[in-house]
Amino acid sequence: MENYSIRKIKKEDNQAVAALIRAVFDELNIPKVGTAYEDPYLDLMFEEYNKPKSVYYVVEKDGKIIGSAGVAPLENEAETICELQKMYFLPETRGLGIGSQMMAQCLQSAKDFGFEKCYLETMPFMLDAQKLYKKVGFEYICSPMGSTGHTSCPIWMLKDL
Repeated sequence: MENYSIRKIKKEDNQAVAALIRAVFDELNIPKVGTAYEDPYLDLMFEEYNKPKSVYYVVEKDGKIIGSAGVAPLENEAETICELQKMYFLPETRGLGIGSQMMAQCLQSAKDFGFEKCYLETMPFMLDAQKLYKKVGFEYICSPMGSTGHTSCPIWMLKDL
């Protein structure tokens, strides 16, 4: 895919990012209860990530947001641990290496913020995502960390930065 860019979220992206995330949930039949779908700030992503040691990126092509992901401190965990959050891409962007680029950007930001480990949660059927996570060094762990509120996400992974 050509002519796309990865950049930090802007306030005017809020509606498009929320629509993107909800569309992926609908497409993949991801449970809406106990997942990011229920997060109270889903419509206010710019504001949520406009905090210390937090960043959210969007992938834009021809003025349309086609993917997104971010990192932020993992709530109720050591301050050296962050969480990879809300990494979603529209179907036409998958399998093109954009996820790998987004992951690299997020993990570099996490290192720049001083985090030592990165945690994530995902769904069992998201095998392509898990393949990407393993490729960059995430390992499966046997229990959840922090307080994400995502009780419907039974796959937990951690990476040393």
